Amino acid sequence: MAIIKPFKGIRPPQNLVEKVASRPYDVLNSEEARTEAAGNPMSLYHIIKPEIDFEPGTDEHEEKVYAKAAENFAHFRAEGWLVTDAVEKYYVYAQTMNGKTQYGLVVCANVEDYINGNIKKHELTRRDKEEDRMKHVRVNNANIEPVFFAYPHQDELDAIVDETVKGTPVYDFIAPGDGFGHQFWIIDNEKTIARITELFAAIPSLYIADGHHRSAAACLVGVEKRNQNPHHTGDEEYNYFMAVCFPDNQLNIIDYNRVVKDLNNLSAEELLEKLSVSFVVENKGTETYKPNKLHNFALYLSGNWYSLTAKPGTYDDNDPIGVLDVTISSNLILDDILGIKDLRSDKRIDFIGGIRGLGELKRRVDSGEMKVALALYPVSMDQLITIADTGNIMPPKTTWFEPKLRSGLVIHELVD
Repeated sequence: MAIIKPFKGIRPPQNLVEKVASRPYDVLNSEEARTEAAGNPMSLYHIIKPEIDFEPGTDEHEEKVYAKAAENFAHFRAEGWLVTDAVEKYYVYAQTMNGKTQYGLVVCANVEDYINGNIKKHELTRRDKEEDRMKHVRVNNANIEPVFFAYPHQDELDAIVDETVKGTPVYDFIAPGDGFGHQFWIIDNEKTIARITELFAAIPSLYIADGHHRSAAACLVGVEKRNQNPHHTGDEEYNYFMAVCFPDNQLNIIDYNRVVKDLNNLSAEELLEKLSVSFVVENKGTETYKPNKLHNFALYLSGNWYSLTAKPGTYDDNDPIGVLDVTISSNLILDDILGIKDLRSDKRIDFIGGIRGLGELKRRVDSGEMKVALALYPVSMDQLITIADTGNIMPPKTTWFEPKLRSGLVIHELVD
């Protein structure tokens, strides 16, 4: 069962939401945040990327930077740029991209569910990134940004959301830059809140789609607070962390592609010859080629696009990890041929989210910065859930969810 609860959200007034809201902390660097926040003291970047308030080049992991986040958070509240709701509520958050809208329920998920595996993950986390987010949660005593969960769709929850969004949203805006739509509604009816909690209690598992490090950090801080509290009951707010939960049938994972700096001392002809051992290789010419099914890849090399289709016997359809195209390409192309053994640490490879299009792969190669690009067919939600349910971990850089959650629409405080 999935334990969730409503919470007293800390939110911007309706007329300020577009000034406060920002992209997530981990999708842009410090200088990009500095540029986006220029001239806007209300930008959430002052809390989630507080290094922008120091000299350029300041290490974002310095203690003074974390302290600045807390100082800015308090300042936002004192100025009325963030206001706490009087009673506990659930919220509905809708995102629209390319004419398609997905509707998520904003809830507080349970730390114990993460610990016991009811909240399932599909990626490994790094301790340094966990520690960074832990410090941020500690100093602010809050989950400033939500994590992105998926859940098995449920008809009655869909009906509750459908009824909610018939009303006028409290927030409704198009984000600058990406042009995606963001809408936000409040659920404050006590019976509806109780029913949502009951319906989630019947859902066996929640799945982390995006935000593995934020989830881990929130739970580690929750455990710290539990251990520090001699009167711990389990009902304290620190036992919960903020998540936006989307039904799995509304979500799509987009491609996550690779570019490599060299051909491992091979000529283009030698690379194609080696690829032909495990793949059916077809030259598609100069017109962009996009993979059209599982086990089909697009390769861009020396001005031409190639279709690569993995030959039968080169993968195991019964292995939830081995059947993934990221595994096939990592084993048969990146490792065996190009000599890239560790996707996490090898400096010869870079990764490009599909939101940027295949034109970005071509640009990186044509510029001379990279020698070859590889585009993959995206992982499905069914594959992600199967892997999480079986306790497996996906290879690095497998999933890319878009649109990203907008930060600053609501915050969860870990009140003592």
